[in-house]
Amino acid sequence: MALYERRHEPLLPRQDFLRRLALNIGFALLIFGGSLLIGILGYHFLVGLGWTDSLLNASMILGGMGPVDSVPNDSGKIFASVYALYSGLVILALAGLIFAPIFHRFLHHFHLAQDETGESEQEEPDSPQNPG
Repeated sequence: MALYERRHEPLLPRQDFLRRLALNIGFALLIFGGSLLIGILGYHFLVGLGWTDSLLNASMILGGMGPVDSVPNDSGKIFASVYALYSGLVILALAGLIFAPIFHRFLHHFHLAQDETGESEQEEPDSPQNPG
């Protein structure tokens, strides 16, 4: 079973597309919230910051802005480093998760429009000429 409709299948109705987009956004928000929770707990228990400062630092790192407070101990520095790398990957993955249905619909619509104009799906390459 394919996650998205195939090239020759009809375009998904708008209501179904919006449902698909909402599911992807909901899943992205769950991943984002879990990632934020990991950061808050790490900053609180490993770095020793209060809950509000932990929220601030985790939000700033996850949002790509950078840390606010300095990290006083080695375990906290290791956590902050791993969390910063993880956050960069999560943001890219979430952007892909959210924009995938939109990009797919655009490309699918483009292919349907191309098929309606009667253009061939795959042009045959020129055959090599034999010099003989």
